[in-house]
Amino acid sequence: MQFKYTFGVISLCSVLLLVGCNNDHSSVSQISTVEAQKQELQPIIIQGALPIESQQMAAKLQNVTVETVGGWTFWKGTYNGYPMIISKTRMGMSNSAAATALAIERYKPIAIINQGTAGGHDPDLHVYDIVLGKYATNIGALKTPKQPVGGGSNSLKWIEAFDVLPTDESDPKPIQIRKFEGDKELLMAAHKVRYDKGGVVEGTIGSADVWNNELDRIQFFHQRYGTSVEEMEAASVAQIARQFKVPFLGIRILSNNITNNEAYNPRTGEACQDYVLHVAEEYMKSKLPK
Repeated sequence: MQFKYTFGVISLCSVLLLVGCNNDHSSVSQISTVEAQKQELQPIIIQGALPIESQQMAAKLQNVTVETVGGWTFWKGTYNGYPMIISKTRMGMSNSAAATALAIERYKPIAIINQGTAGGHDPDLHVYDIVLGKYATNIGALKTPKQPVGGGSNSLKWIEAFDVLPTDESDPKPIQIRKFEGDKELLMAAHKVRYDKGGVVEGTIGSADVWNNELDRIQFFHQRYGTSVEEMEAASVAQIARQFKVPFLGIRILSNNITNNEAYNPRTGEACQDYVLHVAEEYMKSKLPK
């Protein structure tokens, strides 16, 4: 009788051990499947114009290789298993447009996030606040009014914007302004990420190869076109992404805001990079099979 009891206990333990082993094997298998699914995704591209807007992200990638094409640098790797590419576009509308076209053709990205620092146009926003680009717009594509020689120039009267992607290219006409809308799924991913260094708002990012310091001009853009911040890249990236039909979102952190006398803080670029890496991860997570 004692033998039977002992044998029964041993048998029960063996069954439990086998169940435990099977469960462990199942868990490992599930993890392996998820990791494989991550690697099957096309990469997301995160752009920054300057080293202070890109190198911190690049340093956090794993399995990194670096590619230089012309004057543009691309770090290819993974972040928590997700394929990501950090792109240093360099400053300005032409540089960022070229870097975007190259990246789309070479890497076939699932989406593009253009991020970095910006100057404030909205006096209610503060240094370290983040603006999610519900819209990006080119505030340098303008048609000036006719003036005779000696008639002077007044930028506050430059009220007609020029459409950089007209439907009828044979007869482009001035419009109020062309706005490129940020991708809704990228916006949803951005709203899911916690950020504790400032506020996070949706707004309009104004881009141009101009550094505006005239407060009346800044107020003009803010009131007429609803700009929250200004910088030199997002709208040109949005323009290229639109033509390739690649999801796009601009994200900008306020590094300074002369409309309320808040001085430049170079550390803001680091905060934005940290935030955007999590946004990219959240977006990629949403693309895994359910």
